[in-house]
Amino acid sequence: MAKKYRYDLPEHPVDHGVEVRASDLKIDPEAQRTLNPSRARAIAADIKPHALGSVIVSQRKNGDLYIVDGQHRREACRIAGIDTLMAEVHRGLTLQEEATLFLIKNREASKTNAHDEYRIGLTAGLPLFVDTEKVLVSHKLKIGSTSSNQVGAVQGILAITDNYGPDVLDDVLTVAEEAYGRTAETWDGIIIGGLGEFIGRHRDVVNTPPVLDELARKLGKRSSAARLIGDARSNATGFGAKADGTGSRKMAAYRLILEDVWNKGRRKNRIEI
Repeated sequence: MAKKYRYDLPEHPVDHGVEVRASDLKIDPEAQRTLNPSRARAIAADIKPHALGSVIVSQRKNGDLYIVDGQHRREACRIAGIDTLMAEVHRGLTLQEEATLFLIKNREASKTNAHDEYRIGLTAGLPLFVDTEKVLVSHKLKIGSTSSNQVGAVQGILAITDNYGPDVLDDVLTVAEEAYGRTAETWDGIIIGGLGEFIGRHRDVVNTPPVLDELARKLGKRSSAARLIGDARSNATGFGAKADGTGSRKMAAYRLILEDVWNKGRRKNRIEI
């Protein structure tokens, strides 16, 4: 069973309902998403001070107050000329723990874009992100806009690590590169996601270098990366629940890899689902 990654914090003092001056609140970019000025202006245009809720603040050892969650509300108050707002003040946290708190506060609401979440997760030193980053670095890859040396499918690679472990992610990237070389299409979320499901679900079969090499050879022989992506998109009906179709396309790629690559012409070690 692959380990599950959790966001945990130590017990620490928290003060609720504290009135703070907006001008006293600082921002640490290592533990925050990127400020969206348009969003802040939109909040300021229709701001209702009594409906702002409490911003989440970390009071550091020197007394400085750093925003953990609520920088857009703080900026909106500045624009609107509002001097004070209410805060939930956490004390005794390190920078890593501030980043963890940010992710805990934002995870369920899905308010943070994937690239910001990844960057902040690394700042927090969370094992999910650290383990994933180690695998990417070993393949000379980094998070960014998908290209020959960057992976844009942040949630997809995190899901592989979270569901199946970093070893499976390592094998996924190895097989993809052996099959297609280092191209933007190689690291497309559909291919990475489909391979992740195939190798992760069938680890009892696909678990040794010779078998992985065979998978890569057959994958490259079946078609180009672009062709597999196109076929998965065409076949993506009913396999996923996400409205944007990401889950459907990933599962379509998984089934294509299973049926058109692994099982095709095979009498031994066929995988039945």
